Amino acid sequence: MSLLDFDKAPDAYAVMGNPIGHSKSPQIHAQFAAQTKQRLEYTAILVDRGGFAQAVGNFGANGGKGLNVTVPFKEEAWALADERSARAERAGAVNTLMLRDGGRVYGDNTDGVGLVRDLTLNHGAVLAGKRILVLGAGGAVRGVLAPLLAEAPCALFIANRTAEKAHALADLFADLGAVSGGGYERLGGQPYDVVINGTAASLAGELPPLPDGLLAEGAFCYDMMYGAAPTPFMQWATAQGAAQAVDGLGMLVEQAAESFTLWRGVRPETAPVIAKLRAQLNGA
Repeated sequence: MSLLDFDKAPDAYAVMGNPIGHSKSPQIHAQFAAQTKQRLEYTAILVDRGGFAQAVGNFGANGGKGLNVTVPFKEEAWALADERSARAERAGAVNTLMLRDGGRVYGDNTDGVGLVRDLTLNHGAVLAGKRILVLGAGGAVRGVLAPLLAEAPCALFIANRTAEKAHALADLFADLGAVSGGGYERLGGQPYDVVINGTAASLAGELPPLPDGLLAEGAFCYDMMYGAAPTPFMQWATAQGAAQAVDGLGMLVEQAAESFTLWRGVRPETAPVIAKLRAQLNGA
C-alpha cells in the first residue's frame, strides 16, 4: 500500500427509506467495518416518495458503492435493478443494491437469509421436517418464504386476514415445497412447531386473531418486529406455552451482515453486534 492510498476517500454506502431516522443500519455497519478493518462510511438518507430512482442515481454518480433499501422502496429497488439475484427475483423486492461501474445496478434480497440465520444459528431452531405457520401475506413475508422453504419443512401455512392474499402468495411459492394459505379461521385444530409473525401488528401493540392450542409441544415462536419489551405476540406465545419466544433484532443484524458480505467480500461476526444493540434497547 502506498502513502497515497491513505488519501482516498472511504467507500460510501447508505440506507435509503422514508422514514429513516429510526434506522440502526449506520450503527450496525460501523461496527462491522471496525471489526473487519474495512474503510467505509455508511449513512442514512431520507428519500422523498417518488424520488427514489433519482436518489440512487445521484448516490452512484458521487461514487457510492452500495445501498440498503427499506420501506417503502423495496419494490422500486427491484424494478430499478439491471440484474437481480435468484432470491430477489423470488421475493419481488430488493433490500440491497450494488452500484457497479458504468451505472449498472445489481439487486439482492437478504431478508430471508437473515431470518433463517437468526432462527437456526442464533436461536437453535430446527426447521427441517417441521410444521411452520407464517402470519401475514405482505412484502415482509414474501421476502422470507423461499429461504424458509429451502430448509425443507414438512409443511408451511400462510395465514392472513384477507385469505385471498394468502392463497395467492402460497401459489407463487408452491413449486418450492408444501406451502398453502388461508384466513385465520383455518388455524383451529392443527398445532405448529414454528410460528413466525410477519405482520406489523406488534408495532401497534396488537395481536393477530390466534386461537388457543395453536402451538405444538416445544414450539418456537418468532416475531419479525422487535423492541425493548417483549412484543404482544411474544407475550401470547409465552402464555400459550412456547418453548422459546424471540423477536427480530437478530434478523436485522443478520440481513445487514449478508449485505456487508456481498459488498466487501468478508463476513462480520454478528453476535457482538446483536448483544450491543440488545443492551442499548434495554437501557444498559
